[in-house]
Amino acid sequence: MNFDEIIDRRGTLCAKWDKMEQIFGVSADDGLAMWVADMDFRSPRCISDAVRALADDGVYGYLGVDAPYRDAICWWMEHRHGWTVDPSWIFATHGLVNGVALCLNAFTAPGDGVVLFTPVYHAFARVIAAAGREVVECPLAVEGGRYEMDFSAYDAQMTGAEKVVILCSPHNPGGRVWTRDELQGVADFARRHDLIILSDEIHHDLVLAGAKHIPMALVDMSVKDRLVMLTAPSKTFNIAGSHTGNVIIEDADLRARFADTMAALGISPNMFGIQMTTAAYSPEGAEWVDALTAYLAENQRVFNAGVNAIPGLSAMALEATYLAWVDFSGTGMAPEEFTRRVEQDAKIAANLGTTFGTGGETFLRFNLGMPRTRIHDAVARLEKAFGDLQ
Repeated sequence: MNFDEIIDRRGTLCAKWDKMEQIFGVSADDGLAMWVADMDFRSPRCISDAVRALADDGVYGYLGVDAPYRDAICWWMEHRHGWTVDPSWIFATHGLVNGVALCLNAFTAPGDGVVLFTPVYHAFARVIAAAGREVVECPLAVEGGRYEMDFSAYDAQMTGAEKVVILCSPHNPGGRVWTRDELQGVADFARRHDLIILSDEIHHDLVLAGAKHIPMALVDMSVKDRLVMLTAPSKTFNIAGSHTGNVIIEDADLRARFADTMAALGISPNMFGIQMTTAAYSPEGAEWVDALTAYLAENQRVFNAGVNAIPGLSAMALEATYLAWVDFSGTGMAPEEFTRRVEQDAKIAANLGTTFGTGGETFLRFNLGMPRTRIHDAVARLEKAFGDLQ
């Protein structure tokens, strides 16, 4: 659990470091990769041991038994989230973006509307458009420095062509942990407009002290016939490369429709991802996550304190995730100018706010999942890049 260790990921074929010059013009030689949402930490030893055991076995045939994987998920959800899951509700997909895409295939038709509360994780809009569905943006409001939902406004936007609403809980990029009342609002909204809820809870284990995540499945039992839960070990344990997501569906009819889509596309899990997930969802994995979230909380404190001291910059207070959402509107600069300063002057690669949809135009997203010395370095670079505002 040495989160202070500097691991040189350059030249390892990772997207975060080895593609940032191509995409952002920021060289990995002297730049900081703060975009792709994976962390620069080693995964817990229990996962490494599981992978090593598979490698040492030397036979990599078809996976035939996944009961330990299902049991591990059920144990984790019960012990970490108070949510009782039946093993038969679980599907393994090739990550959660794949899970969302499969849901669109299973539950919608070309031309159907899919509701997003924007700004929100950029891959949602990408797969919706690629599937020939329509993105319906319902902008979040900023109240007291954090995002809030405005269901009265959203009700007025609905036309009847919408079939699905995607909820990001906890929210990426704003770091909100939605309250029970807010989640009930989503349930009521979905019921009013006959929408299936895809609840993406991939960051549910990365909740910081003082906040409490509530699984959507525990909010309102009357919507279980329109609810699909999406979870994954990828963000929690830094194993996004395993491309393994958990789609959990309690309702039998929805489950059958999803199973038909999986069968039609010939999708089955890979043995490495299943074994890594099984190892992660364990007492040893839980101990590692507790240490990780404490470390990330301090990273957020250091980064936000430094950024908020720069005139014109404002970072939202995170309740979850390791993704800082920084507003540059106070600088009075056009997005092209503050982005240029971050990329060319500070030499930091950060996600463009515009990719997250309406409401993200004046923001950049910074990944704080890195050793703290790099967080201090990032703050110093930003202070220098915007030094003329001091």
